[in-house]
Amino acid sequence: MSGAIAAADAEALADAEAFRERVMVPGRPVLLRGAARNWPLLEGGANGVVDALHRFDAGREAEIFVGQAAIEGHYYYDAALTGFNFVREELATREGLRRIAGSAAGPDGETLYMGSLPSERYFPGIERLTPLPFLPDTVLPRIWIGHASNVACHYDMMDNVACVAAGRRRFTLFPPSAIGDLYVGPIDRTLAGQPVGLAVDSAPGDPRYPRFETRRQDALVVELEAGDAIYIPKLWWHKVEALDALNILVNFWWDGFAAGPDRPWAAMLLAMIAIAERPEAERAAWRAWFDHYVFRPGGHPLAFLPEEQHGILGPLADGNYRRIRAAAMQMLRG
Repeated sequence: MSGAIAAADAEALADAEAFRERVMVPGRPVLLRGAARNWPLLEGGANGVVDALHRFDAGREAEIFVGQAAIEGHYYYDAALTGFNFVREELATREGLRRIAGSAAGPDGETLYMGSLPSERYFPGIERLTPLPFLPDTVLPRIWIGHASNVACHYDMMDNVACVAAGRRRFTLFPPSAIGDLYVGPIDRTLAGQPVGLAVDSAPGDPRYPRFETRRQDALVVELEAGDAIYIPKLWWHKVEALDALNILVNFWWDGFAAGPDRPWAAMLLAMIAIAERPEAERAAWRAWFDHYVFRPGGHPLAFLPEEQHGILGPLADGNYRRIRAAAMQMLRG
């Protein structure tokens, strides 16, 4: 049985501060039904969205995924997990739009997909047609357009608001804690940047993925129509299905809780080379240190002392971000 997803109330969508505190801080996906319903971009329906993309097209080339009829829009690895079941082509964005929109009802079954096109590079100015008052002004949209498709279950390292502009989308979500049960594929040979959960599209009882059987019932499933949106916190796994012949998504990525330019993924990669192959006892020791200083399940590590004695463990905004980063960079330089 799939779980239900929470929905945001109007007050949570009033401004960026309310959205951050009421929607983002809890760290769970939230349905934003109708959040993009009044976008100027949507005034002419799906054809109007395509026309707007042509109108704002900057004339750049983009990558397009091309899948044969046999894959039925399921862009994935090949059977041996050494390659992929689709090909990539480079072509002018305008030509990609023409091919996708022109063949949406075509009989040959070939599927096309152009994704993650930053508006500032490909459609500058189109952000005037996609206003969301609850997002920071610096967050600009990305455009995804294609035929009916099934994008494998993956995660993002940024917070995500995804808005359906044309067609319908079905999202199937799993929490970050499911990572060990999804049978995640290679992190350096991926379909489109992020590793994917290989078990999510498997048939019930597949002997290759026994741990996933305990996770199937944990899925959150929600279907969105044009004008609807969803907030997906970073590291939440999500499979995305485009359900109609022509589908267009507009999404916004940003890190709502960054203290500076350094990303958590970089810290994890460094931890992998510094800790992952040490003896079990030493890994357990470092786990205790990470819990104490980083994850802090027991609260601040110096909570028993006055704040003026916290040193570099004081608030990052008080200059401690710079001090800790300088110390780390000095160590990395040897």
